[in-house]
Amino acid sequence: GRKSKEEITQLCIKNTEYLLSRGCKLIAVPCNTATTNSISYLRGHYDIPFIGIEPAIKPAALNSATGKVGILATKGTLTSELFNRTQRAFTKDVNTIEIVGTGIVELIESGKKDSEEMRNLLVSITEPFMISGIDYLVLGCSHYPYIKDMLQELLPSRVKIIDSGAAVARQTYHILKEFNLLNDQISSGHHELFSNLNPVVLDLLTNEVKDRKVSYLDF
Repeated sequence: GRKSKEEITQLCIKNTEYLLSRGCKLIAVPCNTATTNSISYLRGHYDIPFIGIEPAIKPAALNSATGKVGILATKGTLTSELFNRTQRAFTKDVNTIEIVGTGIVELIESGKKDSEEMRNLLVSITEPFMISGIDYLVLGCSHYPYIKDMLQELLPSRVKIIDSGAAVARQTYHILKEFNLLNDQISSGHHELFSNLNPVVLDLLTNEVKDRKVSYLDF
C-alpha cells in the first residue's frame, strides 16, 4: 500500500506472467491497491479476463442511516484515482472517514492476527470511527477480513462491516460463464497457494481451504 503506482504495476506484471505460465484462464486481483492502480493496464495488455476488487463504498453509502461511513484501507488505495472516482460517485450526501491501516498487514503476515498487539493497534485505529458515529465500516484491503471479528468486537454493535469478497466470487462465476470457461468436471479441484514470505503463515491463514498445497515462491 505504500509503493508507487509504477512499482505496483511492475509487481502485477510479474505475478500475471507467472500465473499465465501456469495456464490460468482468468485472473482475479483480490487486492484493492493493485486493482485501483493497475487493473486498467493489465486488461489492456493481456488477452484473458481480469476480476478486480475495490472498497464496497456503494452499498455502505446507500444503506447508511447516519450518513457516516468508515473506510479502512491502505494508503495506495485511498490515494488512487479509481478509489476517488468511486467515492465521488456514491458519497455525495455521505461523510466518509478514511483511515490508513498502518501496521495491520505486517502483523497478519507475521502470524499475529489474533494477538494482543493487533488488538491494541486496532483500538487506536478505530477510535476516529467511534468518535464520528459511523454505522458502516468498509474494509478496503484483502487482508482485513482476517481481523473482521476483532473489529466487530471493538466497534459498537450497530456498525456493519462489509468487504468485497462475495461480490468478487459472484463476478468471477459470471465472467467464467459468459466466456464459456466454466469447468464441467464433477471431481473436486485442488488449490496451489504461493507466498514470497513464510509459507507457514499462509498455511495457517488458509486452514479452512481443503486440498491445498502451500509453497514458497522466490519472487
